[in-house]
Amino acid sequence: MNYKALVLLLFIALATIGQAQESAPNTEDNFQYNKNKGKAYVYWGGNRAKYSKSDITFEGENYNFTLSDVNAEDKPKGWHIDYVNPARMTIPQTNFRIGYFFHDNYQLSLGVDHMKYVVIRPQHVQINGYINFDGSEGGDTNYNGVYNNEIINLIDDSDINGNPTFFEFEHTDGLNYVNIELARMDDLGQYFKWNPNKIQVNLLEGIGIGALYPKTNATIIGKPRNDEFHWSGYGVSAKAGLNLTFFKHFMIQTELKGGFINMPWIKTTADGDSAKQHFWFIQHNITLGYVFQLFNPNNK
Repeated sequence: MNYKALVLLLFIALATIGQAQESAPNTEDNFQYNKNKGKAYVYWGGNRAKYSKSDITFEGENYNFTLSDVNAEDKPKGWHIDYVNPARMTIPQTNFRIGYFFHDNYQLSLGVDHMKYVVIRPQHVQINGYINFDGSEGGDTNYNGVYNNEIINLIDDSDINGNPTFFEFEHTDGLNYVNIELARMDDLGQYFKWNPNKIQVNLLEGIGIGALYPKTNATIIGKPRNDEFHWSGYGVSAKAGLNLTFFKHFMIQTELKGGFINMPWIKTTADGDSAKQHFWFIQHNITLGYVFQLFNPNNK
């Protein structure tokens, strides 16, 4: 799948939709559409994600190598009570966002897309670089050598203690994309003269930018992992979606979101070793939320 092309098409579609909405006809009905200025909202839900292949470079005191075209997948929870269990609601793949309408059609929001990224094992990938442990650093000397376009199997294997013997790489707590978004929303019900006090069918499109704050589970050639949240990079994104708002307060929103993530500062081991990678992603979200009037814009 060409994720770069899909994301580019999403950006183009958003620009086209925005131009079309600017020239939308006004309704002669007595209903007041798009009276959103001064409102705020909060939503919570779940996501599924897909990722492009990625080159991942690993670097430490006695090694520096790159794995090419690595495949990864998300780690879905499915329909589960954990999404609403306060003690476990960060375990599934989730989306949280708070937003504010500074204009009847435009909103600014802050949110966290809690995705999960797991390198698939086993898989055969190309490796370039070197590994040169002397036996004192905790790394596995069995993999010492200079690699030049060789093929290696990222095997799904572990020692007697259950630890991966060569390689494990996951952002499973998770691939946290902390981002701000600027979005436009238009009530399609005005074309059908639906009562917006009872139901609104809103078309949504937006762009976002943010930073990555993962807790990376990485076992590199047997070395102990770093087990801390850390800022590792940045991302940009675009989305389009459909929002249903009932009785002005209760909303269901579904989104298709895509973007690019660059992570040059991933912490991998307790010794301060690091990794870097970049990739494209596509994400589908379903969320539930609540809308409320934060202040009345008509008050002077």
